[in-house]
Amino acid sequence: MRQKNPTLPAVVKPGPANPLGTRAIYLADGLLRIHGTNDPSSIGTNASSGCFRMYREDVEELYEMVQPGTQVIVQR
Repeated sequence: MRQKNPTLPAVVKPGPANPLGTRAIYLADGLLRIHGTNDPSSIGTNASSGCFRMYREDVEELYEMVQPGTQVIVQR
């Protein structure tokens, strides 16, 4: 993401402006995440850099269900 936009801040504090929404689950490589969004209308569109965006209530529920090391299988 930073390669596409080097002016991005190093850290975006939690809150309504955070593009990851209220929760982010970092996958093994650290580059991909399952996360919320600050723009729910973007869900279902090609608006990310390969991450999995979810509605706030869904990602908050998933976040409580998984632990570090939980296996993630991506199917198309």
